[in-house]
Amino acid sequence: MWIAEGWKDYELLDCGGGEKLERWGDRLLVRPDPQAIWNTPRLHSGWKRPDGRYLRSSTGGGSWEKRRLPGQWQVRYKNLTFQVKPMNFKHTGLFPEQAVNWDFAQERIRAAGREVNVLNLFAYTGAASVACAAAGAKVCHVDAAKGMVQWARENAKSSGLEDAPIRWIVDDCARFVEREIRRGRRYDAIIMDPPSYGRGPTGEVWKLEDNLYPFVELCAGALSDEPLFVLINSYTTGLAPSVLTYILETVVSRKFGGRTVSGEIGLPVTESGLVLPCGATGRWTGDR
Repeated sequence: MWIAEGWKDYELLDCGGGEKLERWGDRLLVRPDPQAIWNTPRLHSGWKRPDGRYLRSSTGGGSWEKRRLPGQWQVRYKNLTFQVKPMNFKHTGLFPEQAVNWDFAQERIRAAGREVNVLNLFAYTGAASVACAAAGAKVCHVDAAKGMVQWARENAKSSGLEDAPIRWIVDDCARFVEREIRRGRRYDAIIMDPPSYGRGPTGEVWKLEDNLYPFVELCAGALSDEPLFVLINSYTTGLAPSVLTYILETVVSRKFGGRTVSGEIGLPVTESGLVLPCGATGRWTGDR
């Protein structure tokens, strides 16, 4: 398991009973978590009076119960600064466990010793895009939601990277990749964080178990002759990390060689000393 241990502005204080207690800067949030299914005593004092709690509705969705919670605030990770905002469906605009992948991408980019072009697909609020740009890469950030791309721009500005070479694209990811291939544009690294389920611009259905493999096949056609890495994130319940290894090995390694390592990513829990699992990541690198 890759554990995001480098945070100072974020801390997973405790979890259990289907919820987690987190510190985001100086704000305490309680949010649902489907992995925290154990029932242990809630000893941390923050459970009693958090600044905000997301309450699920019996009819679906939910809402925030806000006591002392601003509309947005900032948190830092090393030299990066991100805007945090309580959103619908319990989210804050940032997945702190992904810091392990930001570190990985930055290390690969800095060690390359050459210009690196990164394509970030389903790029959300742009944490990975900002991290790659901070490491010196040229980045193409693609997401179908205009609001998320604008938020990503805010994160770049907060991190002092408003003038960095980042292309901000609002588009369907598959259609964009198809056009990039026709244009002859190639990328040294591809990052993707595809949803478990979604709909395209004309109503077509995306299901991860049906669409991920052909999507990775498509993206392999957008890789340069000497790619650095391909990184796939998944939060789909029940999808084993080994599935990502199999996809990357059969699609990317077959074409370029290299190797794949996949595993869970997680967050350390202060109260228990254990680690909360937070999804799976597959990493292909061009290492021989």
